[in-house]
Amino acid sequence: MIAFSTCWNSQKHSDGLAMVEEIVELGFDTIEISHGLKVSLLPGIIRAFEEKIIKVSGVHNFCPSPVEVLIDAPDCYEFTSHRERERKRAVDLTLATIRTAERFNAKYIVLHLGSIPMKRISPKLEKLASNNEIESKAYEKLKAKLIKKRQKIAPLYMERAISALDEVLAEASKNNINLGVESRSAYEDLPNEDELISIMDHYKNTPTIGYWHDFGHVHRKHNLGLLDHEEWLSKMNPHIKGCHLHDVKWPHRDHQVPFKGDINYSKLFNLIPNDIPIVWELSHRRTKTEILESLSEWNSVFDNNVP
Repeated sequence: MIAFSTCWNSQKHSDGLAMVEEIVELGFDTIEISHGLKVSLLPGIIRAFEEKIIKVSGVHNFCPSPVEVLIDAPDCYEFTSHRERERKRAVDLTLATIRTAERFNAKYIVLHLGSIPMKRISPKLEKLASNNEIESKAYEKLKAKLIKKRQKIAPLYMERAISALDEVLAEASKNNINLGVESRSAYEDLPNEDELISIMDHYKNTPTIGYWHDFGHVHRKHNLGLLDHEEWLSKMNPHIKGCHLHDVKWPHRDHQVPFKGDINYSKLFNLIPNDIPIVWELSHRRTKTEILESLSEWNSVFDNNVP
């Protein structure tokens, strides 16, 4: 299944139906309702859904956006927060997202689990990589510092993330909605790769919880030498519930249209299941012309939307 994320155009629309119609004009018949969506857009999306103008594959947490947050901020409340009130708000908003998914007969929600409260080192690594210093001693020293510091303080935040998943699991399972734990672009975010494997093992008897592969996020880590994209995708294949599709221009400019960056889709798509949602998740800066050209190339490479 190919779908298109509303993150591309939701911010410029005041009417959900008009937003949907713009996506349909590109050639998509299915959307993922993304984070940052204003409550005021929902009536128009409901109308488009009821009139069978569009189908909804899934929903990205939090959706709709919390009314007290005036910008698109999917991490405005985190399961890992030190503040109990914020953790509870994150859980409550996730339960509301599950209800949104149920309203549209959607099959999944995509989850961010939180972050580790530490000074951000990933942007410094990206800057060094941009300056062709990825093999320098300074780069290796900084990368080692990032990994060591994060590893030391991460366990508490993993516990909080697991606790939050436990709180929302029953509601998701009751409604047959999968919870896709998304791969993140920054190493300071949670979970990292080892933690994702631990989460999958922890919930190995819980089919509702799985892995959401974000091609762009993972490739940013690949570019920094934090993982190998092909090896990681192969390892996580049994757990994949779906994926976000966007390209990356070296080393970290993500949410590009496919085939305009460094990702070898033909190679990597052999490593994912055939029956999962594939969601184009593009920056609002991408033009209609760029998207249409990329979609045409995509359809020429992949027969009937199946890799």
